[in-house]
Amino acid sequence: IAAVVFILVVAGIYLLINLQTYTTVRISEVYAIQGVENSNYKEFEGGILKYSRDGVAYLNQSGEEEWNQSYQIKNPTMVIGNAAAAIYNQSGNEIVVLQKDGIKGEIETNKPIERVAVSSQGIIGAILKNGESAMVMCYDAKGNVLVEHKTSMSGTGYPMDVAMSNDGKTMQVLYLYTKDGKITSRAVYYNFGQAGKEQTDHQVLETKYKDTILASGFFMDDTTSVAVGDNRLCIFQGTDSPKETAVVEIDKEIKSVFHSDRYIGLVLKNKNAAGYELRLYNHNGKQTLSTTFEGIYDNVKYSNGQIIMYDGKKCYIYKKNGIHKFEGSMENNILEIIPIKGVNRYILISADGMEKVRLVK
Repeated sequence: IAAVVFILVVAGIYLLINLQTYTTVRISEVYAIQGVENSNYKEFEGGILKYSRDGVAYLNQSGEEEWNQSYQIKNPTMVIGNAAAAIYNQSGNEIVVLQKDGIKGEIETNKPIERVAVSSQGIIGAILKNGESAMVMCYDAKGNVLVEHKTSMSGTGYPMDVAMSNDGKTMQVLYLYTKDGKITSRAVYYNFGQAGKEQTDHQVLETKYKDTILASGFFMDDTTSVAVGDNRLCIFQGTDSPKETAVVEIDKEIKSVFHSDRYIGLVLKNKNAAGYELRLYNHNGKQTLSTTFEGIYDNVKYSNGQIIMYDGKKCYIYKKNGIHKFEGSMENNILEIIPIKGVNRYILISADGMEKVRLVK
């Protein structure tokens, strides 16, 4: 009887904690961060990357700098890969490659940068502006050119996005071109290992999509990659010889795309109704979550089994199983929010610095 009562009490506490929507936060710890308002922040490898025009630092969960590196980048933009990240100068020529333990290399391009992707080892894929056309480049972390592809509107089409596999051997490039007034997109895979050695330009796959604009691509894990268009998701398996394994038709306007190693997330604008729909798909293209919400959130991410949306002071959190976990406002504009160990605990970065908070009613 005692055992049954204990189990029921534990189950009740668990359900009470996890099945309700919290509306406020309680601050438990505060850490000062120098220059907090002039910097940007990204969750990375169990800590936080703080970056600005003048440099980048890695902060642990107590707000302490474990390392910092100075640079001069006029318009810093960060992309996060698996175990590596890159900061690049949008429309400039500088790329900084880093991992958890510090800077791995700095790259100077000879053309303005449009898009960048990074592999786990710090291999960089980049789209460079080249007059009316573009170049697709691949560099190692030290800036040595590994691959160079020239594109043209009449030939390959214009590259819209680039993605790198975790091992750095496969690059996905999404192209867009028009012919006879009709739009066509191409998802092209290049393999720089043994599989692509005998192929022209290392190309191992090309798939065309009529009346579709493929604008975002990424690798979810070691073998699964995704191309996101204005009306569909295209899921591929494999890197040596990729194959399209699922196509999901999307019947709403896409506002945001995000992903983890297990899920593809979309924020979709509702038709003939206010608000938005939040969807999750697994790597097989099966829909695992659909829920609606109101309000506009320009920042959305997946972290530790939660979909976190925030904009200004407002924050909205869903669990992957659809439980509405939090809806409320903070005292200051949110710069980053990160789930941490413990019940309903988060790191919140705002103009006040770094705070550890707990969700409460």
